Amino acid sequence: MSKQVGDPLALEHQHPYGLRKMTDKVHRALRLLIHALMFVGLFALPGCQKYDELVEKDQVALQKWSDLEADLQRRSELIPNLVATVKASANYEQSTLTKITEARASATSIKLTGDDFSNPEKMKAFEAAQAKLSSGAIGRLLVQNENYPKLQANGQFTDLMKQLEGTENRILRARQEYNEAVKAYNSELGKIRGSIVNKATGQPFKPRVYFSAAPESTAAPKVSF
Repeated sequence: MSKQVGDPLALEHQHPYGLRKMTDKVHRALRLLIHALMFVGLFALPGCQKYDELVEKDQVALQKWSDLEADLQRRSELIPNLVATVKASANYEQSTLTKITEARASATSIKLTGDDFSNPEKMKAFEAAQAKLSSGAIGRLLVQNENYPKLQANGQFTDLMKQLEGTENRILRARQEYNEAVKAYNSELGKIRGSIVNKATGQPFKPRVYFSAAPESTAAPKVSF
């Protein structure tokens, strides 16, 4: 019986070398594919870990910023009580109280979200508003209160001043902790693997801007009675 055309056995008998050669090529291709997948896997796992690390450090920076905002909010809530106490206790200079009220409104009107933390101009505007309130308006109030003995004798005023001083110290610490978190995040993002992972994932991570308040605002206002 003659072998049918297309029969594998017939082909093997007719072209044994060609069939083995084709089989070897298939095996080599499979081996290359397996090696390629293993190679990709070796880099994919560290890449996922680096992505997770960037997410974590970004969240830490965001949490530290939230802590700073909480302290700024606390200061903002103290100021109306302080102004009311001053008005009720002494014939205080109205211009100083007006400036405090205006500075507070300006400081609370600026909110930073999303890409704002990567925008130097918006960060600078935020810093300037906070410095105007902290070292400007409040600073003048603390200095001028010495000219009003009746005001200094007011227990409520004294308590508010102490709370305000404590708040300013917390704000300073919160700024420092935020900047430390930003340093850790930006450093990780700037490293080779962090940069590669960021580009490979569509650059969802952006460098954060440090909170660099004016030099005169880094010290809490001095309270003296």
